[in-house]
Amino acid sequence: MDNQTTKLDAIKHDGKNPKEQYVHSVFESISGKYDLMNDILSFRRHKAWRKYTMKKMNMRQGDTAIDLCCGTCDWTISMAQASESGHIVGLDFSEGMLNVGREKVAKHGLEPQIELVQGNAMSLPFEDNQFDYATIGFGLRNVPDYMQVLREMKRVVKPGGMVVCLELSKPTWQPFKGIYYFYFQQVLPRMGKLVAKRYEQYKWLPESLALFPGRDELAEAFRQTGLQQVQAFPLTGGIAALHIGTKENLDV
Repeated sequence: MDNQTTKLDAIKHDGKNPKEQYVHSVFESISGKYDLMNDILSFRRHKAWRKYTMKKMNMRQGDTAIDLCCGTCDWTISMAQASESGHIVGLDFSEGMLNVGREKVAKHGLEPQIELVQGNAMSLPFEDNQFDYATIGFGLRNVPDYMQVLREMKRVVKPGGMVVCLELSKPTWQPFKGIYYFYFQQVLPRMGKLVAKRYEQYKWLPESLALFPGRDELAEAFRQTGLQQVQAFPLTGGIAALHIGTKENLDV
């Protein structure tokens, strides 16, 4: 067992907020290879999933958004381009991921429009009713309390605004289900070790999904948060899912 694995195991089992500390360490350590590994491990499907999500969101010029767990900012940038002039916030707890994101934002010339914030998705540093959209991509399964994050997302969107989650999910039909889980549990961590020189960190991904609710259960969590018009869309045989809910508009 190498020093990095020993360190991660220690963080994983220490006292205060062990999951949060462990996940933070994971993403700090893989930030430089995160985009490459996303392409390899999803066979570049994550780009199509995000394109489909943007179509469903139907952003208009001037719309504002906060992108939680924004990582290296691909979705943040897509929303800024769709909005054209609206203020877009990207929030992540990993400074390493944000540093990669800052380079992308600068490359696209979007610094005036995009604000990147290091922060905690469990307690957003924004007032109520600030944004037209609150989004989270491939991050909800990694937080200590996903219901708290959904409540925070609902809190900061305006009445009539959308809460949007794009996340890995659980396919339900065979034989695809068996093939997928073999790939995700056995092949993925080994590819992480080969390409990114990280095994333990990519072993975390299937572990995090195993404890996360399936598509229907997450849709019910949206409803329990008080969101309305909840929709859940399976993607690529159910290996990912898009969930959308709307905050009640009292003026309607």
